[in-house]
Amino acid sequence: MTDLHPSSPLRVAIVGAGPAGIYAGNILSNAIAARSDGSTVEIDLFESLPAPYGLIRYGVAPDHPRIKGIVNSLHEMLDAQGVDAERRTIRFLGNIEVGRDVSIDELQARYHAVVLATGAIRDAALRIPGVDLPGSYGAADFVSWFDGHPDVPRTWPLVDEQVAVIGNGNVALDVARILAKLPQDLRSTEVPDNVLAGLEASAVTDVHVFGRRGPADIKFTPIELRELGEVAGVDIIVDDADFAEVDPAAAGTNQLKIMLRTLNAWRDRPENRGESTGATRRLHLHFWHAPVEILGSDRVEKVRFERTAPSEDGSVSGTGAFVEYPITAVYRAVGYFGSPIVDVPFDDRRGVVPNDGGRVDGTPGVYATGWIKRGPVGLIGHTKSDATETIANLLEDADAGRLADPTETADILDLLAEREVEVTTWDGWLELDAHERALGAAHEHTRERVKVVPREEQVEISRSGALAR
Repeated sequence: MTDLHPSSPLRVAIVGAGPAGIYAGNILSNAIAARSDGSTVEIDLFESLPAPYGLIRYGVAPDHPRIKGIVNSLHEMLDAQGVDAERRTIRFLGNIEVGRDVSIDELQARYHAVVLATGAIRDAALRIPGVDLPGSYGAADFVSWFDGHPDVPRTWPLVDEQVAVIGNGNVALDVARILAKLPQDLRSTEVPDNVLAGLEASAVTDVHVFGRRGPADIKFTPIELRELGEVAGVDIIVDDADFAEVDPAAAGTNQLKIMLRTLNAWRDRPENRGESTGATRRLHLHFWHAPVEILGSDRVEKVRFERTAPSEDGSVSGTGAFVEYPITAVYRAVGYFGSPIVDVPFDDRRGVVPNDGGRVDGTPGVYATGWIKRGPVGLIGHTKSDATETIANLLEDADAGRLADPTETADILDLLAEREVEVTTWDGWLELDAHERALGAAHEHTRERVKVVPREEQVEISRSGALAR
């Protein structure tokens, strides 16, 4: 295929409707629209869940109002799919599991190119003894629960008073904040009703966050850290000993310097001077702690750490001093990890699809973008630049005639209908979105929305209208 023109549109399947997939579709759509040669594009955006937005909907704590801005941007990208419809179209097709409902080979038969944007949703492994004891949880699973993911249990065992969160990234901070926050302060968010009920019954009194490195090396963002200090009814406890050898100038960026100043200011809070504040919950930040073992017989009873110290090369090393904490629940927030896709190469060590600039190794016409391309690092800006690189290479291959023409001309929806797959569409998402907003408006405590959790209920609401797009 060497020419892209109105009678021969470029047909692309994008697998994953989170930010990576939506950005890729938008960048490709705009690139085609900007051409003066009359080329056209048809994009189908496949999503395993009934609703779009991926980790923005199911991987971010519900008390982050700034996330609404990202959702609004993604919404505008998909809602604008009818603009200049003669040149470019994007269809959202939800509730479809690629590898189960339709194969990669079947997509390749119907599209010039397939772009994988499936992200990374599993917990990275924490390889220490005792990690599989009851009471040891993956942070990703807990995040899915409190975000109302349809494929996880509706309840969570919040029966422990002393809990640990292992990790020093934003996910660790989200998990710690949700565990420590008073439930009434979440009632105005989009937190599902079953989650709110679970949090209201929680026995948690103390949340301990452990990081291997020191205060000058934390992986939070300033806004995350500031929000933590503003949680009502929760004391923030830090240990002066963790700051003994910390030089504010040692922080490598202005961002870290700002966060270090925030942490230092917390050392002067009343609770760190031994004064009673009346708070019913406490959030402890521990630095220079490397987990070595989770202890217990039938379930978690303690966690053992080795104290660490900075090394000359900028890393940290163990000091040989060990300490144990009477923790009875552990949340492992040490990162995300990608999942393999049926019939696509996969790097089991890195948790990514092996690729060169987004071109999947050994699989012509298949591309990758986002976390499944580079691993679960970076923020939204990295996702955009990832998609830009991948789409540039896809278009280069299209212009050079390196993409095979589709061998099947029938609409993919026909095949899915034969298999009785209950596909959801963009119009269906608008139905579900309106329904959730109406639930929020009718709530005793007015909320922007109340998420519908069961998959079958999401699908039923989404499919109540015609499959118009």
